[in-house]
This record gives sequence, C-alpha cells and structure tokens, in this order.
Amino acid sequence: MSTRPGKALETFPNPRAGRDYTIRIHIPEFTCLCPKTGQPDFAEMRLEYVPERLCVELKALKLYIWSYRDQGAFHEDVTNKILDDIVAAIHPKFMRLTAEFNVRGGIYTTLVAEHRQPGWQSPAPVTLP
Repeated sequence: MSTRPGKALETFPNPRAGRDYTIRIHIPEFTCLCPKTGQPDFAEMRLEYVPERLCVELKALKLYIWSYRDQGAFHEDVTNKILDDIVAAIHPKFMRLTAEFNVRGGIYTTLVAEHRQPGWQSPAPVTLP
C-alpha cells in the first residue's frame, strides 16, 4: 500500500457481520484549505459507524483524509463529501461524521452528517441498575 495521499478507500470483511456493534474512529488532524483565502483549515473529526458486510481499512482512511490537505473546501461540503465517499465504499447500516473545525475569524464550526440504511434502527440502550 502506498504512503502517499489518495482517494482509494480499501475495505475488509466485517469479522462479526451477525452483530450490530459500533466502530469509533478519532481523526484529530484533518486539514484542508479555505476556498476563499487559501489558508489552512484544521478540524478534529469523529467517525462512528455500524458496519454491515465491510469495514474501512484504517491506513487507507488515513491516506484518504490526508488527500484533502491541499484542496480548497467549504466545511459543509468536505464533511458531507467524506461521509458520502465512506458510505459508498462500505455501505454501513449507520454512519455519523462529526467535524469540529478550529476557529476562523472568531467562529468555530461543527458539522454533523449522518447516513442510515433504510429500515435500520438503533438497538435500545441498555440501562443497568
């Protein structure tokens, strides 16, 4: 596998396809460029998903995220694009991407984008005594 940025999202078979479970991935160093000024934008992203048949391979995800470093993108667009690309690669039952962008001009921006397979419902939370 390459150690250069790229848009290819490799996958692997879900090792526990018969069970709903959540995968949480913390991406603390996302960067892209402001499309207006060309200055860098920094964000912390949190990806959560319930896999169906496939999982995203982490090194491929890292290289995919890295590929945005020199691209101009509005926060709203890049967050939804990343979600769409990962959903297209693995077709999860549920996926949420939260992007917390650092301050720009005195304003912090947080975006939350979600995908849910039609008919899939989250299991009820368990409350223990």
